[in-house]
Amino acid sequence: MAFTLHLRSRLPSALRILILQKKPNIRNISSMTGELQPASLVVLPRSLAPAFEGFCQANTGPLPLLGQSEPEKWILPAQGAVSETSMSRPQFWKYESGACTGSLTSLEQFSEQLKDMVAFLLGCSFSLEEALEEARLPRRDPAGHSQAGAYKTTVPCATHAGFCCPLVVTMRPIPKDKLERLVRASCSLGGEQGQPVHIGDPGAPLAFASMPGCTVMTDLKDAKAPAGCLTPERIPEVHHISQDPLHYSIASVSASQKIRELESIIGIDPGNRGIGHLLCKDELLKASLSLSHARSVLITTGFPTHFNHEPPEETDGPPGAVALAAFLQALEKEVAMIVDQRAWSLHQKIVEDAVEQGVLKTQIPILTYQGGSVEAAQAFLCKDGDPQTPRFDHLVAIERTGRAADGNYYNARKMNIKHLADPIDDLFLAAKKIPGISSTGVGDGGNELGMGKVKEAVRRHIRNGDVIACDVEADFAVIAGVSNWGGYALACALYILHSCDIHRRYLRKAVGPSRAPGDQAWMQALPSVTKEEKMLGILVQHKVRSGVSGIVGMEVDGLPFHDTHAKMIQKLVDVTTAQA
Repeated sequence: MAFTLHLRSRLPSALRILILQKKPNIRNISSMTGELQPASLVVLPRSLAPAFEGFCQANTGPLPLLGQSEPEKWILPAQGAVSETSMSRPQFWKYESGACTGSLTSLEQFSEQLKDMVAFLLGCSFSLEEALEEARLPRRDPAGHSQAGAYKTTVPCATHAGFCCPLVVTMRPIPKDKLERLVRASCSLGGEQGQPVHIGDPGAPLAFASMPGCTVMTDLKDAKAPAGCLTPERIPEVHHISQDPLHYSIASVSASQKIRELESIIGIDPGNRGIGHLLCKDELLKASLSLSHARSVLITTGFPTHFNHEPPEETDGPPGAVALAAFLQALEKEVAMIVDQRAWSLHQKIVEDAVEQGVLKTQIPILTYQGGSVEAAQAFLCKDGDPQTPRFDHLVAIERTGRAADGNYYNARKMNIKHLADPIDDLFLAAKKIPGISSTGVGDGGNELGMGKVKEAVRRHIRNGDVIACDVEADFAVIAGVSNWGGYALACALYILHSCDIHRRYLRKAVGPSRAPGDQAWMQALPSVTKEEKMLGILVQHKVRSGVSGIVGMEVDGLPFHDTHAKMIQKLVDVTTAQA
């Protein structure tokens, strides 16, 4: 059973009067329909009306504005217009100086004041019930009552001209196998009202429960997204991305299909290693969804396969790690990189050069870990060692040497390189027991950190797999023909998600304005052939070698940059940026 939190219109900091009537004198600011739907009503002094209209426009999710009246034309409800509640019960909240001072059953005594007031109609959560019934989903109240609790969250709505309030939601339990049906039913209504803002463990503090809601029956509907014409860009898919805490994310069918195409593109096997047996469907999609929700990401890379050379690192790993870090930076997430202590100076220089050449926008902190115990790993990952306050939301390993079942670290030729590797694996093991930290492993041979998730397939299908298979798993295992490609694909998948209206709305919990993708700086942060050529050139300058051939040159895993990797990068970017 999962919980979904849905938007509910509520404004506790202003005069709010909820009433029931058939058709008030409302100025239509959207589309018309012959069907009546319930709506909430806010009545404010004329002087505050422009500011409140701007407040609604800045928060179209929780405050979908359907229409507003003209001063002196506001109509009091007639007795016969009331349904679902009794006129003998309070119909109105009365607010004075921003504070609720009581409830009323009639507004007749305020008829003079109402002449200089404006009524706003807002979409409300009650409109969702009919759509859920048509989709054969359980009502909020199995008994069929319209009363429901509303809960104040700690998520602030966007402030405008002095108007501010926290996001208020309703909550309903939904069987896991019906989640996608619920989300699609809510999207079929058009607009944003009623769509989930969170699916999983509620996580929102309960501050109060609303009294029974009163609504206006209106024929106005939100015109931003007409109901009944769902395209792949507007049809949502629901994906489970975390068990502790329980969390589901949402993306459109169109965005999900693009990311699946990226996963297929990077899954080719140029080295004929047998990685096709390791592929798991939708790992790239789930990993990118989880990263999209993260605030702070720790990336690790470094596979010292050339143990007879200095440095022993290979050219696969750092470029993919830096490409992902660059995109996370553009999304304004905190990013750090953790590497072996002996390689700290090398990676510091690589990152500095990447900033100088425009591959990275700003410096990435380079960390090391020497721990070796569960307590040390927890202390590194959490503030003051407290598992309730993790420093990172997501760990990513891209072509990072991974610990085998016998405790050693092996390259593809079964050579033990444990003396060159710090126990960064311990952080991934500790993260499994810390709520709120997810992890992704990117690999191309099965001996990389995180590939423990597919270790049985590695042992059966990869050469020397019975010895070299990594025993440490990540939550998501992204398999690529070359691990750098996995890093590029993660950055591209994040671009696709942040270009997806459905996912962006879910990320911001429908609070604040929905900005056009073109307004965002991350549009320029995608990997490109030019940037990746610069990045590989930086590695060559520092004598980092190709993983298969050992050559210091413009190649990765024995594959030339211009004939193979440049084409792969361009193909990923073309799929990512293609118009639907």
